[in-house]
Amino acid sequence: MQRWKGQGVGEDGRAGPKSPPANKLSEAERREVLNTANHPDYRDLSPKQIVPLLADQGEYLASESTMYRLLREEDQLKHRASSSAPARHRPRELVATAPNQVWSWDITFLRSVVRGEFYFLYMIVDVFSRKVVGKVVHDTECQVYAAALIEAACNAEGVDPARLAIHSDNGGPMKGATMVATMEKLGILPSFSRPRVSDDNPYSEALFRTAKYRPEYPSGPFPSIEAARAWVDWFVDWYNHHHLHSAISFVTPAQRHAGEDVDILAKRHAVYEAARARYPERWSGNTRDWSRVEVVRLNPEHGKAAWEAA
Repeated sequence: MQRWKGQGVGEDGRAGPKSPPANKLSEAERREVLNTANHPDYRDLSPKQIVPLLADQGEYLASESTMYRLLREEDQLKHRASSSAPARHRPRELVATAPNQVWSWDITFLRSVVRGEFYFLYMIVDVFSRKVVGKVVHDTECQVYAAALIEAACNAEGVDPARLAIHSDNGGPMKGATMVATMEKLGILPSFSRPRVSDDNPYSEALFRTAKYRPEYPSGPFPSIEAARAWVDWFVDWYNHHHLHSAISFVTPAQRHAGEDVDILAKRHAVYEAARARYPERWSGNTRDWSRVEVVRLNPEHGKAAWEAA
């Protein structure tokens, strides 16, 4: 590079070929390849099919790669509508400013003593408060169980379903006819993740991770479905009433769901302000921010802040 710059030959000192390759197609040959590819007999076929068909007729125009290159240069190498990959649009943004506005739910596996067989944990979490508002364990994955759980959760929370949005992934129980009919009957707004995109449902994914990374989570399989249900009952009680959740300023989901976090966070702020007044030398700036998280977004639009799900 230093030698090139010293010779003053510009940024790129490579001389490059001064004559076209000997095997370059002539303009007439290029036109013949393109005309053949666009002929009514071949225009619906790919070069991988055109080349052998021409060979069957004793004709060779160019290799497959050359034909692909020429079509690409002419901007003719595009998917037809029926063969192109389906569009996967990001789910619309859901915003929660209070409990029981946006829920997220999913199903996870719990190991049984029989290899290859599992129990299924259905769990619904409120996106704003992170409270588990519905859970059940069954030995099968079924849309009927899911629909019944959502209806029971709405009744237990006293929710106005017409003001509720529920997000889930694209699994069979989530989009089954029974589930869709239940949501329509209740007036719930459904929301679905893109296929095979777990990041679209982060609150449920984070909840399941918290459950399975607890020290109390069994290292082996659950001996029975009753044992699985008992453990889930314990976990939900701990998670809702004892777990100080980092994404909601370290209050419990139950406290935030009930609105108790407002006073709790205000008292924490007062304690820190009093401590700074007593020991000002320990603070070079403001005290810890104990402000309340007022808005939670699920699948936020680009440019908008999103709170951690975990």
